[in-house]
Amino acid sequence: MAFRAPTLIALGAVTLLSGCSAFRNYDSELAQTNQQLATGNVDAALTLLEKNNTGPDKDLLYYFEKGELLRAKGDLSGSQNAWTSADQVVGKWEDSVKLDTDKYLAQFGSFLVNDKVRRYEGYDYEKVMLTTQMALNLLAVNDFDGARTAIKKTHEREAVIADLRDKEYLKSEEEADKEGIKTQYKDLQGYPVASLDAPEVVGLKNSYQSAFSHYLAGFVYEALDEKDLAAPGYRKAAELRPNTPLLEQALVNLDKPVKSDDSDVLIVVQSGLAPARDSIRVPLPLPISNNVVITPLSFPIIKPDTSTATFAQIGVDGQQLNLTALNSTTAMSRRALRDDMPGIIVRTMVRAITKGVAQKKINETNPLAGLAVGISSAVLEGADTRTWRTLPDTTQVVRLRLKKGEHQVTLPSAVGGTLVKVTVDQRYQVISLRAVGNQVFAAGLAAHVTPSAGTTAVASLKQP
Repeated sequence: MAFRAPTLIALGAVTLLSGCSAFRNYDSELAQTNQQLATGNVDAALTLLEKNNTGPDKDLLYYFEKGELLRAKGDLSGSQNAWTSADQVVGKWEDSVKLDTDKYLAQFGSFLVNDKVRRYEGYDYEKVMLTTQMALNLLAVNDFDGARTAIKKTHEREAVIADLRDKEYLKSEEEADKEGIKTQYKDLQGYPVASLDAPEVVGLKNSYQSAFSHYLAGFVYEALDEKDLAAPGYRKAAELRPNTPLLEQALVNLDKPVKSDDSDVLIVVQSGLAPARDSIRVPLPLPISNNVVITPLSFPIIKPDTSTATFAQIGVDGQQLNLTALNSTTAMSRRALRDDMPGIIVRTMVRAITKGVAQKKINETNPLAGLAVGISSAVLEGADTRTWRTLPDTTQVVRLRLKKGEHQVTLPSAVGGTLVKVTVDQRYQVISLRAVGNQVFAAGLAAHVTPSAGTTAVASLKQP
């Protein structure tokens, strides 16, 4: 019994840890939630979210997901409240980074703690898209001043992220040299390297700056007659997505007057769901106690969402118009992973080597305890699969001049052939549509659609 005690204790600890919230299967939870969203049952999606987050201490992801689900339901106030809570969490992260960047990097870069048990702080693109989505909520009720505040915060957040990542990537290179680790993600046998090296991923300047966010900023500043701020927004968008006529034309048209009976309308169509993260095990040779041991290690991969058909046109008053893609969450997510992989590899390999040496020593005196440690490591080690899953994947826009009054917007049969009636009554106006599965959500109102039904969703965009 004395001999078995360490084993039983270790196995008991594994059992307890495997039931801990840190080891929840987040991807599975959100797959069920998003399935309800894709069928138009937003209340059921919200019920699942609450069921899976019963504790009093709600995390960042809870507020991310709740805000997007409430937005789909039409509760823009509730959505904004949830996202305000998320923004406060991100704000605390910003404060800790600005207060002592080196200390933050030292804590985050610890080799001893697995990524999936760290406090979730959100990926950079999620932090930026948070304030962008908050701006869209405000623009749905024509609150351009409120949207301006959210956009200003977006720009400030980008600056914090840029400074942090420059230092983090340099530190990661230094740690790799110090530990003698030369392995790169391209060396991982069986890893989907091509997905991280795709042109749409490599072509991004970074993982967090979105052409859509900056174009929306330009539109808001223009609407507020702050053209000296609108121009930089449009220029930045064009820099992030070059050779895009819509972005180039925005600068050309900036000084052209709008007729008093016309409205400058930006239709924003967001479709699909953000990609999931999964874990893949890759065998790597590790130097453990003067021996080379082939050890399977876990690394994250990106799994694109397939819930929603792609489309590139919408109809406005019977006329088919081409949409311009300005953002891909899948591409941004892959770029984030591509940039993070050097640090992930260093942390994973150093942690595995350290545990391997410790397990070998235990094996020499107590083989069963060593076995328990090995089992514990297998349970505890794994790639972090948490990510904001209800975030829209693709953001496309079309900009046009419309007479004030009622208009009809139609989406293709791929997403139900939905007809949305909108009332245009502002000089500048933003109309937001969201397609998931064959459902369309317009200004917060759900449209229950089948491909052949053409059900109508009525979205009043008047100032409340």
